[in-house]
Amino acid sequence: MTDALRFHERAEALHTILNPISEAGLDLVGEICAPTAATRLLDLACGKGELLCRWAHRYGSSGTGVDLSPVFLTAARERAASLGVVDRVALVEGDAARYAREEAPEGGFDVVSCLGATWIGGGLAGTVELMAPLLAEGGTMLVGEVYWRGAPSAACLEAYGFGPDDFADLPGTAGRFAAAGFELVDMVLSAPGDWDRYVATQWRAVHAWLRENPGHPDTEEMRAFLDQGRRGYLEHGRDEMGWGVFVLRR
Repeated sequence: MTDALRFHERAEALHTILNPISEAGLDLVGEICAPTAATRLLDLACGKGELLCRWAHRYGSSGTGVDLSPVFLTAARERAASLGVVDRVALVEGDAARYAREEAPEGGFDVVSCLGATWIGGGLAGTVELMAPLLAEGGTMLVGEVYWRGAPSAACLEAYGFGPDDFADLPGTAGRFAAAGFELVDMVLSAPGDWDRYVATQWRAVHAWLRENPGHPDTEEMRAFLDQGRRGYLEHGRDEMGWGVFVLRR
C-alpha cells in the first residue's frame, strides 16, 4: 500500500462521501440521471461506494464499484448491508484503470462514473478515454473534477504540485470534454461550504489519528500531510479551485 493511499484512508475515516460535495448535491446528480431498476452503473475509484449504494436503495439500480483501498471497500460493503442492497452492488478491489481496460464489458453500462479520481487515466482526457468504451448506447458519463476559478497562481500550483494545464476553467473543462467527443449536458458544482466541510473533516480525522497513535512510525509524515493540506487549502485552494460533477453524453 502506498503512503498516499494509507494517509487518505486515515484522513477520510469520518467521511461517507469521499468528494467535496454535499449529500443534497449527490442526490441532485441522481435526479438528473434518473436511474431505474434497469440501470447498470460502473463507478471507477468508487471509494466507500456511496453513489452505488444510494442509487441501488433509492432507484433499485445495480452496479459495480472498483477501488484500490480495502479500507474503503469494507466501508462500502457495510453501507450496502445497512441499506439492504448487497445483492445489487458488486465491489471489486483493484486498479480501476486496469479493470476498465481488461475486465469491464465494452458497452456494458448505462452510467459510467469517476468522481474525483481522474488520476486513474493520467488526467481528464485519459480517464474519459478509459470510460467511453464502457458506455452503452445513449449512456451517461459522470466525471467529478477540479476546475480553476481563473488563472491559478504560481503559489497555488507549488502548494499542490499541479501544473497549470492539469485542470482548466469551466469553459476550458467543457472544451476538453467536447474534444473527447462528449457534450456537457448538466453539472452540479460544489459550493465553497461543501469543500470546507470536506477538507476540515479531514483535518479533524487526522488530528484524532495523531492523538490516538503517539509514537507511530507515520506520525511525522501524517503531521506534514495535515499541515501541508490545511495550509494549501486556506492560502490558495479555497479561492482558486472549484469542483463539480459534470454530466456528459456523446
